[in-house]
Amino acid sequence: MQLIKLKTERRNRASANLDALSAIKIATLMNRQDAMVPRAIRRVLPQVAKAIDLIARQLADGGRLIYVGTGTSGRIGALDAVEIPPTYGTSRGVIQFVIAGGERALTEAAEADEDSSHLGQRDIAARRPRKSDVVVAIAASGRTPYTIGALQYAQKKGAATIAVVCNHGSELARIAQVAIEVDVGPEILTGSTRLKAGTAEKLVCNMLSTGAMARLGYVYGNLMVNLQTRNKKLFERGVSIIEQVARVDRDVAVHTLRSVGMQVPVALVMLKCNLSRTEATRRLKSSHGIVRKAMQC
Repeated sequence: MQLIKLKTERRNRASANLDALSAIKIATLMNRQDAMVPRAIRRVLPQVAKAIDLIARQLADGGRLIYVGTGTSGRIGALDAVEIPPTYGTSRGVIQFVIAGGERALTEAAEADEDSSHLGQRDIAARRPRKSDVVVAIAASGRTPYTIGALQYAQKKGAATIAVVCNHGSELARIAQVAIEVDVGPEILTGSTRLKAGTAEKLVCNMLSTGAMARLGYVYGNLMVNLQTRNKKLFERGVSIIEQVARVDRDVAVHTLRSVGMQVPVALVMLKCNLSRTEATRRLKSSHGIVRKAMQC
């Protein structure tokens, strides 16, 4: 496919004299163009909702969420994959990412690898995708050979598939079980899909992971009750959550949290239901870690 046929590769008339603009005019222009992204996503919210439910179903069945992509798209998938476990307390290996060029591509460009569908198949095959898994393929163009190869392989193995693209009628969208096609239009810098397209991909990934985790009960209300308290900020957040949910003062929240090895869910169930640490842990285990269910005293 000739790139010029893709909307994301066309010249944007609004930025035709970009190199002659002042700094404030560049910032204003980019701000106006960026404002188009949420509007474009609004048009595909039904598809986003389908994808959220699909991810939640697969994870509930013991499957994994695997992001796959190249370049900016791959890095956005990796970012979401890395941030889900500490935010929601998911088990290691449940959320994964595959990026063309491997982990070195997170800090170095690896453009050549994205042209190989074989490498995409090889890299996703190493994760041994199965029927309970869901693979989210991200590509602004929707035509990246590496990403298409990976999605095709995953689909052949029975995994559920989702495509996040920024052009209509792409091959990636055609083969995916759920296609999220966000039409962001031409970029300010022609073809630089790390801009509006990258922003759209990040916003959609935010919705997919946050929505699925909320549907699965990894949050309580809008609180990240399964967070991992690994630094001072997160410790304070954990204490604040305990204070709010259990309605106790700071001293009680701090003491209880420390007494249970910094496990916020255990502290919450103990305090809300007046249980011992052993009983609270058992109740959480029987409710599959869902705090709301465990707190039904």
